[in-house]
Amino acid sequence: MSRPNRRLVIVVRADPVICGHSGEARNLAEVALTRGFDDVRLLTWPIPVLQAAGLPLKPLDRILPYSEGITVERPEPVGDYRVPDGRYLAGLTGRLVELLAEPVRTTCVSMYLAPHDAVVRDAVDAARAAGYAPDVHTIAKAVGSDVTNVIRSCLHERRFGAAVVLFTRFLANDQVIAVSEYTRQEIIACAEAVDAHCGTRFARQCVRRISVSYPPIDTSAYLDLDPALVEAALRRRGLERDGYVLFLSRVTRAKGVYDLVDAFARCQARSRLKLVVAGKGPELEHLQAITRHDDRILFLTDVEDEEKPLLMNGCAVYALPTKPEPDFVETFGIALTENMLAGGGPVITTTTGGVGEAVGGTAILVEAGNPSHIAAAIDRVVLHMSAEERKLMADRAREHALSFDRVRVFDGLFATAGQAVVLTG
Repeated sequence: MSRPNRRLVIVVRADPVICGHSGEARNLAEVALTRGFDDVRLLTWPIPVLQAAGLPLKPLDRILPYSEGITVERPEPVGDYRVPDGRYLAGLTGRLVELLAEPVRTTCVSMYLAPHDAVVRDAVDAARAAGYAPDVHTIAKAVGSDVTNVIRSCLHERRFGAAVVLFTRFLANDQVIAVSEYTRQEIIACAEAVDAHCGTRFARQCVRRISVSYPPIDTSAYLDLDPALVEAALRRRGLERDGYVLFLSRVTRAKGVYDLVDAFARCQARSRLKLVVAGKGPELEHLQAITRHDDRILFLTDVEDEEKPLLMNGCAVYALPTKPEPDFVETFGIALTENMLAGGGPVITTTTGGVGEAVGGTAILVEAGNPSHIAAAIDRVVLHMSAEERKLMADRAREHALSFDRVRVFDGLFATAGQAVVLTG
């Protein structure tokens, strides 16, 4: 086989992991095939490692296939049981070195600083030290949770050495970006805290160099949905159009799901609605237990990618009342924009983190952690909002969400790189 001219290698927690980063990677990979990349690979973790980590996973037999030309690689670990974690990183890094050793123009983009930026930095350094002289441009993308979780943990636990390592690696890249302006500001604030304690100068570099690149979304999957397919999906689930409030996200406290369940019990419109909680997460079993006697609450744990826009399109309200927690702050909110594209009921959410950037003033905003406000918002939409108001709101929401189309985001992200890409996340 002839050697490729342009290569995209995405180092990522890919499918079957249920997370925004795997979706971003899929969307960038698919667009790359239309932008002159003739070798696109997803470099990711072995399935048993993902299962052992306790990450929310899709059923293995229900993953949407990638387009022809996209190859998924899951390198086996290097070494034996005496190297419990590093052997998997060695497998990823070693495979990336092999790719960088080939004389192919490459841009390396890391979408999660720990550990994926370490994989890219170590691979690039090793390739250069070995004398391969790769033609490589590096881009590091802070996706949000690497700041709100990893770096904040370093600061909270006063493990400043680890924070210095993260910032040093991040800023060693040719180009540094954040998933939202909120995330950019959080990085700068964390850098200022590290500088104050360690005498470093990270914050000044962050202010000057970090730009924003929003998550890429396959808008075509949510637009112009066939009404017959929507109705069929609703019938299979025992639902009616405009007859349910939809929560479709990871089932965690930080997503506000407990507040939503409380609000649903209080709202006046409850008699004409169901509450559909679609997703998996650590709070799922407890929520099922405490609501087991409420026949108006439906839990769906098997929603596939193709069904998701259909359920969004048919809902009366999409509610994601996310709120800040010590271990998680919503740094964008991809599901919000997906619902806005699908044309379902109005979005009810909060101003937490980067949510305002995702919804752009087109949602009904409530106070985070306030079930009474959520209940009032549901009643406003279902009992008092006219069809004309709903349509106007839906049109504005869709127009804003279209700005996150994956082609537009891809072209903006790689406009300054101009080479092949290695993307990590």
